[in-house]
Amino acid sequence: MKNNKTEIVALPKEKWKDVRIPLVTRSSSYYDIKMTPMDDSGCTVSLIKTPIEQEIVHTPEEYDFPDSLYQEHWEKAEAYGVISRNGDLSACIEVCPEEWSNRLIVTELWVSDELRHQGIGKMLMDKAKEIAIGQNRRAIILETQSCNTNAIGFYLHEGFELIGFDTCCYTNNDIGRREVRINLGYFFHRDARRR
Repeated sequence: MKNNKTEIVALPKEKWKDVRIPLVTRSSSYYDIKMTPMDDSGCTVSLIKTPIEQEIVHTPEEYDFPDSLYQEHWEKAEAYGVISRNGDLSACIEVCPEEWSNRLIVTELWVSDELRHQGIGKMLMDKAKEIAIGQNRRAIILETQSCNTNAIGFYLHEGFELIGFDTCCYTNNDIGRREVRINLGYFFHRDARRR
């Protein structure tokens, strides 16, 4: 259900730089990645959504570089969000152009527990799509993890599709940890050439 009272506002860098995003992920399933070794004839890869008995929970405290807005390596980032009545961040999206490939990267997307299931995530993603169209980008890309099945389901519902994965992005045992980097993309014109 869309919340018509909620307003997405610009989050200026001078005010919101380095503001931590309290991103906690919880999942009772993950995408299990199975691969046969690559040889001259190729290989096979499968991603199978698999239920688990013990919920997977990830909190900002377990990472060396917790999520925050306007990190130094996202030089041209811009952020938008929902501000609570007391001035706190309740939801946000940050995007940054990848000029060489003419794509827009979603670097952060977060909705507080209090605002979930109200259409805020869709409103934020619509903002990213609006920015990408305004900048004439050919695609939007983002990264998530194989254990974040709720986010993957949301992105698939928003029209994203699998564009790749990285089995050693975070550690040398990402598959065993059930936390493989999953890359998803949203294409405006599937046959568009790089400009």
